[in-house]
Formats: sequence, structure tokens, C-alpha cells
Amino acid sequence: MKQQKAYLFFTATLTIVLLFSHLASSVESHGDEVEDEREFDYDQRSNKGPEHWGEIKKEWATCKSGDLQSPIDMCNKRVKLTKKSGDFKRNYKACNSIIKNRGHDISLQWEGYNAGSVEINGNEYFLEQCHWHSPSEHTINGRRYDMEVHMVHVNTDPNVKYNITVVALLYKIGPPDAFLSKLLRDIKSMNDREQERSMGMINPKEIKMGGKKYYRYLGSLTVPPCTEGVIWTMNKKIRTVSEDQVKALREAVHDYAKENARPVQPLNKREIKLYGASN
Repeated sequence: MKQQKAYLFFTATLTIVLLFSHLASSVESHGDEVEDEREFDYDQRSNKGPEHWGEIKKEWATCKSGDLQSPIDMCNKRVKLTKKSGDFKRNYKACNSIIKNRGHDISLQWEGYNAGSVEINGNEYFLEQCHWHSPSEHTINGRRYDMEVHMVHVNTDPNVKYNITVVALLYKIGPPDAFLSKLLRDIKSMNDREQERSMGMINPKEIKMGGKKYYRYLGSLTVPPCTEGVIWTMNKKIRTVSEDQVKALREAVHDYAKENARPVQPLNKREIKLYGASN
């Protein structure tokens, strides 16, 4: 009888461990952006360009067939204004990090889930990494800005409907961005053979948001596999970046990714909300 109870306990424990591992790997395999830059590019004339991403691998089919794709244009006539606010909270802290040249972009990645999180609608999403696109991927009323940063967060709870959220900021040319200034020397000095470098303790809170108004919509990752069901939160305030900082990000990556922005995708009747707006 004791042996039978022990066996049942072992079986139940093993099942729970395997289930949790599957759920965690599912978020990782479906949520993470592709890091092998040789598999796709941004050249419109290339057979690996954005128009062909969905044809390169069957796992990337969503890039072509999906109807919740990102980026999009935040057009005034499509945006629903709401005074509601407070469902977006940031709770970041300093954590060990590495800077990584992924070929198609520069990424700053934090160790584990120790850099903190954001809370959206009561759900906690842990920060994994941030990366930069130049020019911006999202547009506002058709205007494309000079740079865009994406802060990618995940939630491994199987009861949460959407497991990925991205916090985005747009930049125009002007005074240098203080956060990028701290990374610029390392970005400039990394060569093709050095793909990553330890950056020590960095607090993501130093990526300043600015305004309290923000856009929210449901979209996808903007690189393969173009995973859908991503909650996008984009601050309405346009921040500034220097020409030298944009140049450094472009020169660090491969030639085909000097302009690493995916074209704007169809909205397909999706709702875009602007929170904190004064009606």
C-alpha cells in the first residue's frame, strides 16, 4: 500500500513538473524573436525580405497569414480615446545584463527574470530584453520616426490569455538619449566576431517614458515568427535621440539591417485605445 502511494505521488509530481516545463518552453519557443539573422532580412528586393518571411519556414507562416500583425499606424480616426488610466504599472530594478549584436539589431538582455516587470490589467509580465529599430516600425498618422525601442516582457502563467507584452517608445532626432549614451561606447566598439558583451548591473527604469498617455492594441512580434496575441503599449510622448546614436546602432548591425523596420501591417478592424486622453 505504501509503495502504491509512493508511486502515485511520484507520478503526480512528475506530471506537474513536465507540464510546467512544457508551458515555459511553449512561451519561449513561440514568444522569442528569432536571433539567427542569416535566416531573414529587411531588403525589399531580397527573397528573405519582409514580404517573404511567411514563406521561408512553415513556423513563420503567421507572418503572411496572420490578421493581428505588427507594426501598425496609429491613425487619429482609428484611435478610441479614453480617460481611463492606471492599468499599466512599471516595477523595474537593476540586474546583470549583456549587450548582444543579433545581426539584425542590437539587444540588451537581462539575466533571468530579475530585472522586474510591468503589470497590465492585473497580470505581471517579466522583462526579458529590449532592442532598437531604426527608423521606427510603428507610425502615427503616417509619420515614421527616427528610432523605436521595444521592451519585451513575458508571463508564463497558463491561465493568462496573452503571454507576451511589448512596451514601445518612439524617438525623433534631437538631444541624445541618456540611456543609450551609457551603452554607446560598447555598441561602437563591438566587432563582427564579438556577438555579446557583459554590461553588469543596468536598471531598465532608466529608459524614461515621459508622458502618461499611451496607445494599447493587440498585435504580434515584428520579426519572425511574428507570433500573435502580443499586447502592445506605446507611450504617446515622442522622445529624442541624437544622429550619432542612430548611426551607431545602424553601423553595428549587418548591411541589410541598417534600416531594420518592418513595413506597417493592415489594421483589420482592430481597436486602438489611447489611455489617459482628455476627451
